[in-house]
Amino acid sequence: MRWALAFVVVLVGLPLAVGHAQPLSPFATAKATTLLRDKYGCLGCHRLGREGGQLAPALHDVRSRRDAAYIAAIIRDPQRLRPGAAMPRTRMPDSDRQLITRFLGGDVANREIANREFANREPAATTPVPSDGNGAALYRTWCAGCHGITGRGDGPNAKALPVPPARHADAATMSQRPDDTLYDTIDGGGAIMNRSARMPAFGGSLSPTQIRALVAHIRSLCRCVGPAWSRDGTR
Repeated sequence: MRWALAFVVVLVGLPLAVGHAQPLSPFATAKATTLLRDKYGCLGCHRLGREGGQLAPALHDVRSRRDAAYIAAIIRDPQRLRPGAAMPRTRMPDSDRQLITRFLGGDVANREIANREFANREPAATTPVPSDGNGAALYRTWCAGCHGITGRGDGPNAKALPVPPARHADAATMSQRPDDTLYDTIDGGGAIMNRSARMPAFGGSLSPTQIRALVAHIRSLCRCVGPAWSRDGTR
């Protein structure tokens, strides 16, 4: 797409603040864009150029609003930086994390100094974290932005997605999906399940107990169970 190529050129040509590494090559910039769009689900919530979600701040100009230390820290562990924020910690190889961090403007020459400066700042306001077994509260925090509070696929971010979010209240559809499939999609994201890559992976932030609570809540929304062959004890 023409706008994508132009976007890459603009990013490569952006001036970097003192302490930043050299600008990324066009190849590295295109790779970082692909990782954000097609692998890690970041564009499910964030906007990059002309595409992406509307639940979180845009990524293409984050370097103009946040310093390098903040960008590096929020990518590394969002919950440690902003407890209760609805941004999952994404599990990825260090090489991918470093590339994405540089792409967004979080690479600094002396990372130890940046980390120490950031650690000494006042902590951000926190949002109460739902208890492990409170599936409804967990769903409101992590899922409702796209799937809607009642699971009808009508969350405020739904219209920004290229693939409509699953309607968890749809018994006919959800009764065909095993609990294992629901668990794995929440844990690992949509891309690894051959579904929308805009569905991020939440397994880096949610415990197995919390994911099971979300699966149970989804079952309460559809008032259905999975296929008979998939239920424990029926094989």
